[in-house]
Amino acid sequence: MEKTTQALHPNAFALFNGIQTSSSSPDHGEAVLTIGPDSLNPYGLLHGGAYYTMADCAGGTACRTDGRNYVTLHGGLNFIRSARSGTVTARAVIRHRGHSTCQADVEITDEHGTLLATGNFTFFCIGQR
Repeated sequence: MEKTTQALHPNAFALFNGIQTSSSSPDHGEAVLTIGPDSLNPYGLLHGGAYYTMADCAGGTACRTDGRNYVTLHGGLNFIRSARSGTVTARAVIRHRGHSTCQADVEITDEHGTLLATGNFTFFCIGQR
């Protein structure tokens, strides 16, 4: 667990947007956002960029549990439902870890467990810490 904790360095962009990241075990990552006024689009719904950023951060966190550094190569997100308030959580699990790439599947749910979005992200390893 200590190696996992060391791999999770602060992400200034996520913090600026109110997103907190963590990992409970190797190959798993999580990003949590409590929706506030700055998280909403003009229609009062959680902004699509917030969903994407959460998914990207959760996937990157899961990748970094091996102690290496990664950057996003590709990300895709499917929106299913919208949230207006409360807490939303993106959970990522690694589906493939290679020498230079890592692929993560992500699900975003609200505090009641309702599925809001799913995604698939690919990351490129830029080296050891």
